[in-house]
Amino acid sequence: QVRLEESGGGLVQAGGSLRLSCTASGRTLYAMGWFRQAPGKDREFVAAISRSGGSSYYLDSAKGRFTISRDNAKNTVYLQMNSLKPEDTAVYYCAAGGSYSTARSAYPYWGQGTQVTVSS
Repeated sequence: QVRLEESGGGLVQAGGSLRLSCTASGRTLYAMGWFRQAPGKDREFVAAISRSGGSSYYLDSAKGRFTISRDNAKNTVYLQMNSLKPEDTAVYYCAAGGSYSTARSAYPYWGQGTQVTVSS
């Protein structure tokens, strides 16, 4: 069993930055992913990182702006978001699973989400 807790969301102007954190408790050595869900839209993949942190993958629109990283000693995964755009506005969720994947189905454990709002 894994419990995930996100933090770091908030309101930021376009072009600004935020860093999201997700701290895991319980059994923690999982591949981790970040997903987001905007109002009226499906939850979509944003970024994923392998258990070791040696591999990562991004949504095309996030490449070059977002960076996923992890600190296994702190059981924490981060999503550094730079050059934010209004279309990045969504609830951001972290997820844990056995597979390093872009698919929601690969992640059985989910946090409650943190709101990110980017104003124009």
